[in-house]
Amino acid sequence: MVGSAAPSLRPSFFPNCPSTTLSPPLQLRPSFPLLYLPLPKLPLQKTSKFYLSSTASPSLHRRSNSTRPALESDAPHPTHKGLKKEKTLVEWDSLTAKFAGASNIPFLLLQLPQITLNAQNLMAGNKTALLAVPWLGMLTGLLGNLSLLSYFAKKKEMEAILVQTLGVVSIYVVIVQLAMAEAMPIPQFTAASVVVASGLVLNFLNYFNLLDARIWRFWEDFITVGGLSILPQVMWSTFVPFIPNSIFPGTIAFIVAVVVVGMARAGQLSEKGIKFVGSISGWTATLLFMWMPIAQMWTSFLNPDNIKGLSAFSMLLAMIGNGLMIPRALFIRDLMWFTGSSWASFLYGWGNLICMYCFNNISREFFLLATISLYTWTGIALWRDSKAYGYSSPLSSLKELFLGPDFT
Repeated sequence: MVGSAAPSLRPSFFPNCPSTTLSPPLQLRPSFPLLYLPLPKLPLQKTSKFYLSSTASPSLHRRSNSTRPALESDAPHPTHKGLKKEKTLVEWDSLTAKFAGASNIPFLLLQLPQITLNAQNLMAGNKTALLAVPWLGMLTGLLGNLSLLSYFAKKKEMEAILVQTLGVVSIYVVIVQLAMAEAMPIPQFTAASVVVASGLVLNFLNYFNLLDARIWRFWEDFITVGGLSILPQVMWSTFVPFIPNSIFPGTIAFIVAVVVVGMARAGQLSEKGIKFVGSISGWTATLLFMWMPIAQMWTSFLNPDNIKGLSAFSMLLAMIGNGLMIPRALFIRDLMWFTGSSWASFLYGWGNLICMYCFNNISREFFLLATISLYTWTGIALWRDSKAYGYSSPLSSLKELFLGPDFT
């Protein structure tokens, strides 16, 4: 989401088609520009509170009263019938998917300067310059992107898959450059390469339903244990040397993660507990990305002169990239994705711009334009979403997102 391609943070969509028809493929996604991936047709797919029939004409039926909490939700929750509202949902569905796909552009621009600079230093023989790039931080971001890639691949979210894949590839390119400059140990680089290759292949196969379920469960367990182990260690390390430097938090978290995952696979947890364990990897990846702006602001607080090293353009790109994903996360009622994207856009992007403005590193006009644009964009997203779902207040969409469809 943040920084690299965040996390930042997943259900079936209505195809982008005229209002008089509704295409049958149920796991078809609105296509990312110039990219069309055919998906298998299914006879019947549940889409939130309606069933979408596989016939050519739209057929909407009420779902049973049992609904899943917003935390586990993977589909939108339309609550009104009618072709007019259905057409509005289709249009907003298509727009939000295009917004999420467009977020690849600012995220790509965000990574290219660092990659280009590293390449120039390598060609000039200035390997010591790459020591300024922390390989451990890159590795942490890489695991976060892989975790979110698996989360979105499982939910068949094409646009988010592209964002996270871009994040994985771009960070891996930086890691390769660090290894070439001997700024990253070879054993760690080798292990990271195996994980990246395995993760990309497994997610690709799982997206097209070509992977054995047992192999996918093993991969999910791996990223769950890895995410739970890294998150507390990264949070602890942020405040060193004010607290002792120790691997104790990561070690304890690793043991707890192994035990919890083992109990889930052994069937010793309740159904709710098993679902919670299944969502841990996505949330830990989101929390890793959410922690990045906190660490950045903490560093800036301790060393205000470091703010001069921040790029206002990079912070703006981070704000725009994550902001473009907010409407999609809100539309499909994905609390994890919405939380990560909003946090990254407001705290990482806009929050760092606030710090830069307070220390006179950017002009008042630049800051005001960024602020007005962000809040206007968020307001429009809330308004359009509530209109698409037939709600009278934009707050109803947020209420449904956090509390579930039964609370609207």
